[in-house]
Amino acid sequence: MDFRVLGPVEAHKDGTRVALSGSKVHTVLATLLLARGRVVSDTRLNTLLWGWEPPATSGAQIYTYMSRLRKLLGDEVRIERRQPGYLLAAPHCRVDLLEFERLEKLGRAALRRKRFGEAGALLTEALGHWRGSALSNVTEHLADAELPQLEEARMHALESRIEADLALGRHEQLTAELTGLVAQFPLREKLRAQLMTAYYRGGRQSDALQSYYEGRSLLADQLGIDPGEALGSTYEAVLAGNRGPGPGSSIQQPGHSDYEDDDAPAMLPPDTEEFIGRQAELAALRTQLADSAAGRGPRHLLVTGMAGVGKTALALHAAHTSAAHYPGGFLFAELARPDGRARPPAEVLTTLLRGLGEHVGTGGPGSGADGHMELDELVRLYRARTAGRRLLVVLDGAVGSRGLDPLLSGSPDAVVLITSRARLTQVTGARTTALAPFGDGAAFDLLAASAGRARLLAEPDATDDVLAYCAGLPLALRITGCRLAARPYWPVARLADRLADPEARLRELSFGGIDVVGALMPALRQLPEPDQARATLVQLADIGVDSFPAQRAATYLGTRESAAEQRLEQLVDGALLDICGVDRQGRPLYRFHELVLLLAGLLKETVKETAHRGQPEATAAH
Repeated sequence: MDFRVLGPVEAHKDGTRVALSGSKVHTVLATLLLARGRVVSDTRLNTLLWGWEPPATSGAQIYTYMSRLRKLLGDEVRIERRQPGYLLAAPHCRVDLLEFERLEKLGRAALRRKRFGEAGALLTEALGHWRGSALSNVTEHLADAELPQLEEARMHALESRIEADLALGRHEQLTAELTGLVAQFPLREKLRAQLMTAYYRGGRQSDALQSYYEGRSLLADQLGIDPGEALGSTYEAVLAGNRGPGPGSSIQQPGHSDYEDDDAPAMLPPDTEEFIGRQAELAALRTQLADSAAGRGPRHLLVTGMAGVGKTALALHAAHTSAAHYPGGFLFAELARPDGRARPPAEVLTTLLRGLGEHVGTGGPGSGADGHMELDELVRLYRARTAGRRLLVVLDGAVGSRGLDPLLSGSPDAVVLITSRARLTQVTGARTTALAPFGDGAAFDLLAASAGRARLLAEPDATDDVLAYCAGLPLALRITGCRLAARPYWPVARLADRLADPEARLRELSFGGIDVVGALMPALRQLPEPDQARATLVQLADIGVDSFPAQRAATYLGTRESAAEQRLEQLVDGALLDICGVDRQGRPLYRFHELVLLLAGLLKETVKETAHRGQPEATAAH
């Protein structure tokens, strides 16, 4: 079976296209394929099929679409019902997106090694999998959620292929192609820098400078910014009369650095295009990364904070902007599964070792009869492969200290950056960056990045209400910003009105498969005693957002102050409750984030409903 999403969504069986009909069926198939073997929740399917107003029969319709796909695709593909949704398993099938990503990764690796001919061939083959605009026959809801990142990946591959061709001295052949691309994407600085390089090497210095001036003017008029590194460095090279190296090389561009090792892994997810806020935390973390790389600081760094506060975004941006300090490359692994459960250390080590080029878990050398290696052997191999390499290892979403030891036993030259909601007290000697929700200024900037500054300024009162309802949580701000961007005809006041009802607010804080409840619930499940923590939240649902001591909580919990403090500390450990100071007697004062209190209220309503029906308490809020 051959699946295609880089164009119209299609399925081909034995060379014949499977007769799929209707945008809904194509959307369901594409959503399952884009999940890459993970469960797609009913909530996400509803959103991607119908947006914010699914029909009352949505569950039955989704069931029908799944049944139709099972019948059309046959036994080679399994579509299984897995709570809270569906999973597509197609181990022997080919997906054009996965082939594109595999070839693109190989092409970039060849480019780093200065094997330009091989890089150009691989990247050309990768781009050949595109058949026009991706996902062209799905619903607008899925296209809005997934198409931008797919198109960005395509553009990065195209820019890398052009870089390889420039290095091979093909500037004359590239000039016409680049002229068209710059006209189509006038704000992409790297493409314009590549056109300037092609012009200059073809003896057209005046055209190269004119292209720069046009780009500078467009950036100032449309974005209010100056040219970045890509344009600036090329402009300076042209002015200096530096024609650049001859055939076989190119003017240096961002993203292709001489300090990279030939075999340096590059596992980091893409950096955010516009990093907003956290400037003080970013500067501190970058200093820590530089000091640790030079041996002047601890080898373990932590970024902590509540769910949705932006830990991963900060860690990745700091890592990307600290590349010069880590010539050995970057490793990255997620430590939690989508449902919040911790991934076993052996599974994480397998991911890291594959990033280092080891064929583990595939029946390779050292594998057992089941194709998998024992944990001790994985640790030994990980130490051997990282020895002497100045690496940065980013471990995202640690559930707790337990199970981290095997992942921290690599090379003494490697620095490990960990994000976690929990306080990882057992990671000795670590330096911690704790994140709090945004203040008003950063919150407005983040909302404006998606919704548009002028639009928000036109409705200041409604904007203030939206900001208040998001309570400074970056995840909530991104969701509301994306909702406004997807509905340009909505007044801001319309969304403010929808968010105004506390009972409906968490439901409204959901878009494109991400939602605040879905981020907060794993923090609850990851605690050592999740049932007790859940009960604590339910009992404290009415305590309010003001600070309170354990003594006051004890009256809500119906227990002694010491027992109440233990239960509160459990919520603190999961970043579901903050310690905001001490009272006159030196006792800690606690405070709930507004959205956590709304979650507590939602859990309380769930308890009431299940009690009314005489059923056991539900295990999730949605």
